[in-house]
Amino acid sequence: MTQVVVAVIERMDRRLLIGQRRREDTSPLKWEFPGGKVRNGEALEAALARELHEELGATLVKSRKIAEVRHQYANFPQELQIHFYAAAIENGELTPHTFEQVQWVLPKELGGFDFLAANRQLIAELATGKIKPGEILEDGH
Repeated sequence: MTQVVVAVIERMDRRLLIGQRRREDTSPLKWEFPGGKVRNGEALEAALARELHEELGATLVKSRKIAEVRHQYANFPQELQIHFYAAAIENGELTPHTFEQVQWVLPKELGGFDFLAANRQLIAELATGKIKPGEILEDGH
């Protein structure tokens, strides 16, 4: 099973950071939250910090796990175990190294984007306010 970490980053204005996959990627032009595969022997939060740095040039400040999903894509041989984290990053300019584009969107706007299938349940909970990443981080350690 492949382990994947994903960051749900919420700004002070409640907008969430989403990225659009590149045209040449698998699932081209689909939307997702930043993150990626965990390397062998790598701690989940270390992988999250590395992925945010590689994908966006961002520095992870803190994170707290909010959800976990198992998903099997037809075009990917292994089942994925996806760990979703509420994450805070240092303020500063983001450089989308691995995305076609990134956008900051309100939770209620998420339904208007064509997301990867594994994100659907989380999208619904974010859009309806069941999960509020900023509040989770405030309550966390």
